[in-house]
Amino acid sequence: MSGGPVPILMYHAVAHAPARAAYGLSVSPEAFAEQMRVLADHGFTPVTTERLAAAWRGGGPLPPRPLLITFDDGYEGVHRYALPALSEHGFPATLFASTGWLRGEHETGGALDLMLSWDQLRELAAAGMEIGGHSHTHPQLDQLRDGPLWYEVRHCHDLLTDELGHPPVSFAYPYGYSSRRVRDTVRAAGFGVSLAVGNALARRSQGPYALERVTVRRSTGIDEFERLVEGQGIGRLFARDRALTKGYAVLRRGRGLLGAGRRLTAERATRNRKATEARV
Repeated sequence: MSGGPVPILMYHAVAHAPARAAYGLSVSPEAFAEQMRVLADHGFTPVTTERLAAAWRGGGPLPPRPLLITFDDGYEGVHRYALPALSEHGFPATLFASTGWLRGEHETGGALDLMLSWDQLRELAAAGMEIGGHSHTHPQLDQLRDGPLWYEVRHCHDLLTDELGHPPVSFAYPYGYSSRRVRDTVRAAGFGVSLAVGNALARRSQGPYALERVTVRRSTGIDEFERLVEGQGIGRLFARDRALTKGYAVLRRGRGLLGAGRRLTAERATRNRKATEARV
């Protein structure tokens, strides 16, 4: 069966003592290793984002109990701590890199903690980890105008292509937010599948550019983790997150409308000024 719901786990930093800004969405190396043992004991078969998308597009088979392990941003601990735990079980995973946050010549600053270097990213790719895009500087994409939005998505795509030697297939929205305009931009930039958050199991009906994930954080105990991957009580586990997300979505739409109104006012003022100058 290839069309049933699939858990997609969303991780960020894996570290003993992450920076304060990254702490809440981090997990300790010990917790991550224990969670990987749970997946093995429960018979899950992790796959990459690319493989899930290909199966759901073409109707091809997936292995028994498919599940995705994903990492956002590109924290150094994914290489130092997560990779050995994944390798122990032969688990593939997907890392979504914010290319401007990675250490090296393309670095823009703004990262929340110690990030991967490009050499480490290449080592992850060589070890079988899928590398996807996560924008260049990790902005709220749905709040950007068309030009900056295209740059954030396409520049990320191009840097990953140049540095890894092949184009990335997958993308994850920074902060989990998107809009139809953002999703169209991601598609046009060359990505074939993209992930949001949603804190629900991924389903084929969500479409290839809005697959939902569940958040694993510092406070996720092992019993809660087991219920999460089994799809038990996810609504209750993330009730507060969903309420906050809905409220913030209203705020974001208001900001977007306000920004559009301001741009329209500015454009009208410019046209009026040019018309006046032409008459003079």
